[in-house]
Amino acid sequence: MAARSLEIGPAGIRAARNIEILRTERGLPQRELAARVTALSWPMSNTMLSRIERAQRRCDIDDLAAIAEALHVSPLALLQDSHST
Repeated sequence: MAARSLEIGPAGIRAARNIEILRTERGLPQRELAARVTALSWPMSNTMLSRIERAQRRCDIDDLAAIAEALHVSPLALLQDSHST
């Protein structure tokens, strides 16, 4: 079985963009959102969040769920083509 590429696909790119959009719309610096995620028992540094938003780090399902909870949105909202606030 061939190893899967670690390339970030279209859903990952959408999630990265939506995380950044929602975070900035809420006036949250990356450090604050990372701290909120960490407070939810999912340790996340500012660097990790920055790399997720720039699509330089894969956002796994646990990251996605914790970030969504910290932003007070459904994880689905981070995966959709567009979001409404």
